[in-house]
Amino acid sequence: MAEQTEIRAPMAGKVVSIEINIGDKVDEDDELVILESLKMETPVYSPGTGTVADIKVKNGDYIEEDDLLLVLE
Repeated sequence: MAEQTEIRAPMAGKVVSIEINIGDKVDEDDELVILESLKMETPVYSPGTGTVADIKVKNGDYIEEDDLLLVLE
């Protein structure tokens, strides 16, 4: 089984855009999800290369800091 990397929310806010789909290959620093907090949009970037194994949020979800957003393999 491939090593998994959990991508967690750096802050509380609202998911305004999911830039990837399950099965997509991503590289380091690719935008994965865009969060909105205090009227500012903040992208969440990939920490490395991998494949999107699971997406745990959807557009419009309100999340808390450290909530699981997605999993890379």
